[in-house]
Amino acid sequence: MLEERGVPVYDCDSRAKELYASYPGLLSEVEEALGESFRTPDGQLDKGALAKRIFSSATDRDTLESILYPLLLEDFKAWRSSRKEKAVALESAVILSKPVFDGVADYVIWLEAPEGKRVERVISRDGSSRQEVLSRMEAQLSCAEKADIVIHNDGSLSDLSLKTDEVFEKLGI
Repeated sequence: MLEERGVPVYDCDSRAKELYASYPGLLSEVEEALGESFRTPDGQLDKGALAKRIFSSATDRDTLESILYPLLLEDFKAWRSSRKEKAVALESAVILSKPVFDGVADYVIWLEAPEGKRVERVISRDGSSRQEVLSRMEAQLSCAEKADIVIHNDGSLSDLSLKTDEVFEKLGI
């Protein structure tokens, strides 16, 4: 919806996956730090194996984040500086809970939906099991109280579109 309104979106999850392929040595550094290979038979990142590992261990997740998040932040900053638009969006479930991202945003808009809807959406999006989704959600703390604006995404797409328009008007975008 943001992109439809002319706001480019930097999707942290998608970009992180791309960094494994484009940033020399990143996957090897993660494997060395975690003591395990996370490669498919053709040598690419096995996203499922890595997710299973980090979402079952807070220590391993912290280790991964200490390697990945500084690179992700620098990648975002480079992307942002290449943009001409007045406003851009950084899509991230963790921006408010990870100090490495402190100060990167002018405004934080938190999109919140009921747990059941979030679980259904992730299962339909990527085929994860209910338990896998719940494990990920437990690892990603809600920080809605730290956000500048909270959008409750508990209705239809057209409801969400109207709420998004209201936020754009409020922010003067």
